Amino acid sequence: MSNWTIFSNHGHVLFCLARDSGARLRDVATDVGLTERAVQKIVRDLQQSGMIIVTKHGRRNRYRIDDRKPLRHDLEAHCTLDALVSLIVSPSGGKAKPPATRPVAEKPASVAPSTARPVATEPDKPAITKSSARAGKPEEAKKKGSGQTERQQGSLF
Repeated sequence: MSNWTIFSNHGHVLFCLARDSGARLRDVATDVGLTERAVQKIVRDLQQSGMIIVTKHGRRNRYRIDDRKPLRHDLEAHCTLDALVSLIVSPSGGKAKPPATRPVAEKPASVAPSTARPVATEPDKPAITKSSARAGKPEEAKKKGSGQTERQQGSLF
């Protein structure tokens, strides 16, 4: 079984800073499971994007999240940081109470079943449907050609 999470390291750091605006980056690094240097870079990314404002209080830094800032990816751009952070971090600074679960929306009855037809292949090889044949190659070429990875750099997810 793989060890992955829904949120990126940027999201985890943001949640830690939302929970404790005066947290030391050393403590954030321990909580997230990164090096202190990596957390410093993430905080710099978040600051440059305008998601957090860093102010100096004596020898310590304070981190304030700009609640009105929209999320960076097109799929989440309609949401603000406040909407996301309020789901994860409670107003008192601890973990948020989990929301009631919603049933997954079922497919409407009017949607027709897939019309993928098998493509002729050699007798020894299994049939490949048109939809699976289209799914693989163009995506790989697009990724390689653009030089971008699947996940946008600095994305919260």
